[in-house]
Parts: sequence; structure tokens; C-alpha cells
Amino acid sequence: MTIIRKISVALLLGILSCNDGDKGKSVSYTKKDREIEKIRLKDLTDQPINLEKYKGKTIFINFWATWCKPCIAEMPSIEKAQTTLRDKKVVFLLASGESVEQIEEFKANHNFKFNYVRIENSEALNIQALPTTFIFSPEGNLVFSEMGSRKWDDSKNISMILKIAK
Repeated sequence: MTIIRKISVALLLGILSCNDGDKGKSVSYTKKDREIEKIRLKDLTDQPINLEKYKGKTIFINFWATWCKPCIAEMPSIEKAQTTLRDKKVVFLLASGESVEQIEEFKANHNFKFNYVRIENSEALNIQALPTTFIFSPEGNLVFSEMGSRKWDDSKNISMILKIAK
């Protein structure tokens, strides 16, 4: 009888601990919690980017590095997702903490059509791994955050982005 009880407890704990968390679910934030206001981006001419100019649009920010193999591996799927969603109000930004020269060299050696930007304060955003992707709702709320690569052109991911954009 104790073996059955132990197995039951183990199964129950396993079921309770396995979930997807809030992946892709909408979350509302108070003014002080708004991650979008913490992000400091610059374009490749060293001009600050005010994310307020994208108000009313969904903002997809992928944090990456030129040396990061998983980052580069997911780029074709990001580009396909960007192409698929080109007629929607979705802005794609690829943010690296590396120098303008490193990013420009990467651009010259890869044929991706991205809006490359520089992140000035990734440590303030608690980005612990690359790639990391943030998606902000048209209202500027962080509704998706994930470390690791993903196949962004997969129909489930396109649907998730479209749902956020509505």
C-alpha cells in the first residue's frame, strides 16, 4: 500500500509542477512595472530610439549576439514571421549589446532584412540568456518574455503574435 501511496504522491507533484506558466498569456502591468519604459535602445547611428513612437503597434524585440549560434539559427524564422506579418501592426527589432561595428559586420555577412538596434542596458532588464524575446502589446505592456530560441514562423507562434496585436 505504501508503494501505491508514494507513486500517487509523486504523480500528483509531477502534474502540479508541470505547466507552461504564463507563456503567451496576456498580463497587465502597473505603470511602475512597465518593462518597455526600462529599455534603452539606440539605432546604428547612435541615435536613441523612443519606443513610444510605436504606440498602437505590437513590438517584437529579440535580444541576440553575433557569436550566439542559437540566436543566428532562429533568425530565418524571425525573418519569415516578419514577412508574414508585414501588413500587420507589428514592429520587429533585433537588439544586440555589441558594438555598431560588430553588428554592421554581421549585417554585411548575412542577408537578413532586420531593423538592427543596440541595447544599452540589458543588465537592467535581467536578460540572463541569449536569445531572449520580449513582445509588447499595442498598449506597451510586456505580454510575452522567453529565453531561448523558437521557430517564430510556426503557425502557433504567428497566431500568438496576431492575438497580442489585437
